[in-house]
Amino acid sequence: MYNEHKCHSGKMHSRFGAEGRFGRHFGGPFGHHKHAMFNQGFRKVPANIEETETSFIIELFAPALVKENLKVVTKDDVLTISYQAKEEGDSAKKYSRREYSNGTFERAFGLNGKVLVENISASYADGILKVTLPKNPETNTPEKDILVD
Repeated sequence: MYNEHKCHSGKMHSRFGAEGRFGRHFGGPFGHHKHAMFNQGFRKVPANIEETETSFIIELFAPALVKENLKVVTKDDVLTISYQAKEEGDSAKKYSRREYSNGTFERAFGLNGKVLVENISASYADGILKVTLPKNPETNTPEKDILVD
């Protein structure tokens, strides 16, 4: 289950521009503004994945979010967790220093057939989004020690 899907994990190489600090390799086909997704202010929120006897538990650290703007979806054996921030007059505020924002993010995790998708549950409290993914007993076989000669 711990196979993070690599599709949406944040801005890619925009810090160094199209040519980039390390040459064309990092600018590559994703150079200046070709793909709108990379310029929308996506941020990466940290996640912990715990495995218990009966489930996987993903905890995302994402404080001060509006719960109604969180979205948890499964499609094609991928779990996607996203947050769409709503503009609430933040542009009118004047900051002397700003180190965090409640901006848009998206994380995707490959389920690899190891989860009972119809029984997934999610809750948000104290700045932690907790997604419980019950294990599929047919695809989660117990660990087996192999004797080495």
